[in-house]
Amino acid sequence: MMSLRLWVHQLRALSSLAPGVSRLDNSSDFLDRLPHRKHPGIMRVKLTRLPQEAQTAAQVLLQGCAIRDLEKRAGFLKNYLWSRKRPMEERELRVRAAKLEMELRDPVGPPTGPGSSQEQEKKLQQRVMNTLRKNIYHWQPLSYTEELCLLYLASRFDGGYAAVTRAMQEIRQRVPEFSPRTLLDFGSGVGSVTWAAHSLWGDSLGEYMCIDSAASMNRLSELVLRGGSETGNVHISGVYFRQFLPVSPKVQFDLVVSAFSLNELASLSEREKNVQSLWRKTGGFLVLVENGTREGHQLLMEARDTVFRGQDTEIWDPRPPHVFAPCPHQLSCPKLADKLQVPCNFLQQYQPLPFKWNPPQSLEKFSFLILSRGSVGEADAQWPRVIAPVLRRPRHVHCHLCCADGQLHHDVITAHRHGRDLYRCARSSEWGDRLPGLPSSVTSDPDAEQTENGETEPAP
Repeated sequence: MMSLRLWVHQLRALSSLAPGVSRLDNSSDFLDRLPHRKHPGIMRVKLTRLPQEAQTAAQVLLQGCAIRDLEKRAGFLKNYLWSRKRPMEERELRVRAAKLEMELRDPVGPPTGPGSSQEQEKKLQQRVMNTLRKNIYHWQPLSYTEELCLLYLASRFDGGYAAVTRAMQEIRQRVPEFSPRTLLDFGSGVGSVTWAAHSLWGDSLGEYMCIDSAASMNRLSELVLRGGSETGNVHISGVYFRQFLPVSPKVQFDLVVSAFSLNELASLSEREKNVQSLWRKTGGFLVLVENGTREGHQLLMEARDTVFRGQDTEIWDPRPPHVFAPCPHQLSCPKLADKLQVPCNFLQQYQPLPFKWNPPQSLEKFSFLILSRGSVGEADAQWPRVIAPVLRRPRHVHCHLCCADGQLHHDVITAHRHGRDLYRCARSSEWGDRLPGLPSSVTSDPDAEQTENGETEPAP
């Protein structure tokens, strides 16, 4: 009996180490209508799959192509795109060269004699250049030929569709009254964004503006819309293809999306210029999606800083930017703190294209950022985000949360301390969901909280 009491005491102490939530936020009485396993903080899509028309078109195009070793080359391209990094800026290259030069320079000093100093300096510079060539990432622009476009279709059509669908599901679920009529897709590729947006808002969307600098990619995307044949009927009407963004700064779109495209830009200045242009053209939401790597996450945070700095001189819409998702705050990302430097990423399960080399189901790891014009969904804006797998244990749940205070919290949630409803919502949550809890800074009414004994709480 004494050991049981000691165990309970230690559990309660552990649950207060880093409190992020205090109790359930049931201000709208949503649990009167919903079971815990379907609480409104659940954002995940169980399994995404390309529409049948898109799958059939991809099969027609890839089975009819003459690419040798399609499976091997598609896998190579997928791995290459996943590991791709940003091009190194010239100023960063100079800093690294200067640091390396100091490390390689002989502390004794250059030898004496006619021409010795000049010759030694030349050798040192050559060593610095050779070392840099071996140790820095050599970014090169991708030239999307017809063959490379088909390889991209085979390797990234399904996974890209899954990530974009999951990201836009945030808007669909949290702002159900949002019915976009126009869409701008920057770096449209094979059309994953168009298909995903049509599956969510096909009843309202009437214009899809697809921007991709590669003419061959635009042609392939149109072929997919036609079922893989140039003479086929277009499955989604109102789709237009361009190689450059619309010039007029006054033209806005209800929904602007850029998926896996920022890393295709050659420099920081070019990325900032395009992000400013995309935000200028945003009338409702700007959705950015990248690989779930540290590099992809940092690209998104770079874009976020570009928008929030507000240095765009062509301001036609004065409504300020607001972080809609995934962050529950407007502060800098706590995952980029000096001691962490880890990406904020999420997982989405999807059904790959039906080829023999693909498994029945796959997981897409991605990072995303959604900015809105002005604040949207203020009622539940402070709900924390689950940023890691939920660990379910007997009578308690471990949740790693990003909270409204801009900090990361490890909450051990129990029915006794947090209330039965929040405990069961936590057990039903997964990585990427939002937990419908109030911040710990909010003092709860002890009479309103449930005080069911955590020792007898059954695990669902």
